[in-house]
Amino acid sequence: MKRDELILYLDTLLEAGRCRDYCPNGLQVEGRPEIRRLIAGVSASQALIDAAVESDADALLVHHGWFWRGEDGRVTGIRKRRLQSLLGHDINLIAYHLPLDGHPEFGNNAQLARCFGWRLERRFGDQDLGWLGQPTVPCTVAELARQVADELRRPPLLLGPAERRVERVAWCSGAAQGLFEQAIALGADVYLSGEVSEPTVHLARESGVAYLAAGHHATERYGVRALAAHLAERFDLDCRFLDLDNPV
Repeated sequence: MKRDELILYLDTLLEAGRCRDYCPNGLQVEGRPEIRRLIAGVSASQALIDAAVESDADALLVHHGWFWRGEDGRVTGIRKRRLQSLLGHDINLIAYHLPLDGHPEFGNNAQLARCFGWRLERRFGDQDLGWLGQPTVPCTVAELARQVADELRRPPLLLGPAERRVERVAWCSGAAQGLFEQAIALGADVYLSGEVSEPTVHLARESGVAYLAAGHHATERYGVRALAAHLAERFDLDCRFLDLDNPV
């Protein structure tokens, strides 16, 4: 399909213009105008670019793209090599950050809910990125942590009371530890995010609400994978998701 048609569809589907974000969403690097094969992944690293080149892909679709606010804008070193690889092979780079966190169907948080069978009650936090709901079956925090480890294929860091009964769970993928206090105020028994900060430890201990740091990459692989599967089905595109190893 035509690149511009795909970008218009994705911008509309993900409501990209509504998000206040830290990077541009949509087409970040322009490549060939026709897209037949697309490689999807979490981050636009050199390894993912090399995989796209090897697969003769026309486009990369990622959650973490480039041109972040506050970054050094000079195209040198690693940035030069990445950009040179894309431009040299005429590959499009398409990235959606917060729009792919918050989307009610293909977003990272929606996909986490689907993985664990969590029922959404409400959304909270800046731009409604945080989610609050109920587990299908009440369990302890320790039992939930084992479920998370099995699904995400990495053990989460558990802070706070492992024996606490989980009747309400809050979650937000990636680096959303800043929403922990709001989750506590809303009555969550446990809050899951990707990353953790030093103050998070004290909040968990002093509030009695558990915190699961399940990994930034691990909690954000599901949105772009679901979106790529949707594009393959809707437009009969050759879409392949690559889950490159990242321990964070």
